[in-house]
Amino acid sequence: MKQRIAYITLIWILTDLYFFQAVHTLSNNALIVYGYWLIDLILVGGIFYVSRGQRMRQHPRLVSVLMALMLLAVVPKIFGSTVLLLEDITRLFRGFPPRSYWVSLTTVVIAAIPFFALLFGLTQGRHHYQVLRETLEFDDLPDAFDGFTITQLSDIHSGSFTSEKGVGKGLALVNAQKSDIILFTGDLVNNKASEMDRWIPAFAKLQASYGKYSVLGNHDYGDYVQWENLGDKQANLNQLKKIHEEIGFNLLLNEATQIKKDGQAITLVGVENWGKGFHQYGDLKKATANVADSAFKILLSHDPTHWEAVTLKHHQPVHLTLAGHTHGMQFGIEFLGLKWSPAKYIYRNWAGLYKQNNQYLYVNRGFGFLGFKGRVGIWPEITVITLKKKHIK
Repeated sequence: MKQRIAYITLIWILTDLYFFQAVHTLSNNALIVYGYWLIDLILVGGIFYVSRGQRMRQHPRLVSVLMALMLLAVVPKIFGSTVLLLEDITRLFRGFPPRSYWVSLTTVVIAAIPFFALLFGLTQGRHHYQVLRETLEFDDLPDAFDGFTITQLSDIHSGSFTSEKGVGKGLALVNAQKSDIILFTGDLVNNKASEMDRWIPAFAKLQASYGKYSVLGNHDYGDYVQWENLGDKQANLNQLKKIHEEIGFNLLLNEATQIKKDGQAITLVGVENWGKGFHQYGDLKKATANVADSAFKILLSHDPTHWEAVTLKHHQPVHLTLAGHTHGMQFGIEFLGLKWSPAKYIYRNWAGLYKQNNQYLYVNRGFGFLGFKGRVGIWPEITVITLKKKHIK
C-alpha cells in the first residue's frame, strides 16, 4: 500500500511540475506561485499521515476528504497538460521558443472544465439519482408475469450517509416507480449494523405489492472491522439480519422462494456474498437444491464476478442475475454512448446489462457511496427492469 501511494504521489508531482509551466507563463505573482505548491504540500502531507499504521481506519472522514481533494488537484491538470504536450511537440521543431501565453491560458481553461465537473460530483453527485430502465424478453416467462416490473437497489452503504433530505429524495424516487417488487443486492452498511439505526424508518417506507427481497454484500459481514472476539462479530451480523426484517426486506441466505401471480410463479434465488478476492460464502447449489430446472429464475448475487465464475456454469440456467458491488468506482464517463470507468480494468462486468448464452446479468451502479463522499459521472442508480414474454411470430 505504501509503495503504491509513493508511485501515485510521484506521478502527481510530475504532473504538477508540468502543469505549473502554464501557470507560471500566465503569472509570476508570488502569492499564486507559493499558493500553488502549498496546497500540494498540505495534501501530500495528509496522505502520508493517513497511510501510516491504522490511521486509514481511525480517520475515515479525513481519508474521504483527502481523496476528494486529490481528485480535484490531479485530474484537471492531466486534462490540461495534454494541451501543453501538443505545444511541446510543435516547439520541438521550432527550437523550443518560450511558451505561448494563449496556449497556457487554453491549458488552464480546459483544466477548469473537469475541475468544475468534479466539484459538482463531489458536492452534489452523491444524491444525483438516476432511474435507468431495461426491458428484457424471455421465451419461457410465465404469461402472468408479462410486464412484471422490478426495481433493483444495491450498495446502500448507510454508514456513509450524511443528508436525510438527500437520501429521502432517492427513496421517494424508488417508490415513485411503483414497481411490482423491490430487490436489493447487498451492502446495506459499511461495517456495522448500527450504521442503519437512524435510517430504519426511512427505508421501511419502501413499498412494492409483491414484496421486498435482499441478500448480503461483502461489507455486511463486518469483515473489515477489528472485533474484540468472534462473538461480537456474529452478534453484529445477527443484528443486521434483524434490521433487514425491520425495514421489510426478506433476506435470502443461500435459499430460494417463489413469487406467485395468477396461479403461476417465478423463482427468486438469493446467495450470500461470493466474489473473486473476497470471502465466498455464497452457495448456489444449496440455494437451488429444491428448485426445478424448468423454473424461471432470478438470482440476487452481490458480486458480479460470481456470474461468470459460478452462475453460467451452474447446471440450471439462471435467466437473470442482479448484482452490484463495483459502484462503477463512482468515477467515470457515461455520455452519448461513451462508457468508461477505471472499474473496467478490475471487473469485466462493471455496470449495466450483459448477456451470455441467453442469460442476463445486470450490474447496478449503487444507491450510496463509499470512500470519497461523491460521485463523478457514474451517478447513483435506481434500476427498473420490465420482464416481457417473447412472442414467437
